[in-house]
Amino acid sequence: MITVFGSINMDLIATTTRLPLPGETVAGDTFSTAAGGKGANQALAARRAGSQVRMVGAVGHDGFAEPALALLEAAGTDLSCVARNPISTGTALILVGGDGENMIAVVAGANGTLTETEAADAVAAMQAGDILMLQLEIPAAAVEHALTEARARGVKTVINIAPLTSEAARLGRMADIVIANETEFERLAGQEAMGPDQRRQALRRLYDETGQTLIVTLGAEGVIAIHEGIEHQAKGLKIVPIDTVGAGDTFCGYFAAGLDQGLDFATALRRAAVAGSLACLQPGAQPAIPTADAVASAL
Repeated sequence: MITVFGSINMDLIATTTRLPLPGETVAGDTFSTAAGGKGANQALAARRAGSQVRMVGAVGHDGFAEPALALLEAAGTDLSCVARNPISTGTALILVGGDGENMIAVVAGANGTLTETEAADAVAAMQAGDILMLQLEIPAAAVEHALTEARARGVKTVINIAPLTSEAARLGRMADIVIANETEFERLAGQEAMGPDQRRQALRRLYDETGQTLIVTLGAEGVIAIHEGIEHQAKGLKIVPIDTVGAGDTFCGYFAAGLDQGLDFATALRRAAVAGSLACLQPGAQPAIPTADAVASAL
């Protein structure tokens, strides 16, 4: 069983020929909405991978609440621990220019109301050996409390240290398994602009210090990791990406599901890398998350 304690958002996406200057108004080309939030994305990925998943989070009392949960509900995710609070649902306001550059403002909304109480309640319902997934789009105090409670109960913790906050390195060291991209890993390691050899050395050094399982996603280059002292590398698929949004969340959800389903570490890593590749072949985050059958066919 996987419990995801994290964010639930609606993404509001507008495209323009170019991004506006400060104080300027420009004409938009298209507008769309999409369910998002790193917590919800990872929960949906784990569910589509075939695991039983419980989402713990919050939405608001507004018109975005139900659309933000629609794909999770359709997939059969347990939403009984999603609170409805008298505030707006979390939103991401995204402007995309014709050159692909973007401007994003994230409003936490109901995500910002999550506290140590919700963290304790989430973990209290778990059993030793269950998996708790966390990210950093909810208050750091709630994440920290969830990690502390989970360790006391023998619950396995997986944290994706994204988005890269000032608390990322400290909270990352409290989990059993850390997933980071290249930039996030540099923050965790306290070392900037690492090449491949330096990254591998830092991976080994951090493992020797903490004993944690450490996973670094490298985009088109796949993923490197260290687990129980053994270094691993996995490749995704050779693709021409259409939209990379949500690929990292897909990887995280599929990886956790692989562990939940009893796959060995190397197999779980490879399956997750392939799932992340497939998520780049369709636009949007949640709609692009592949099913378990699609990943099995690709493998």
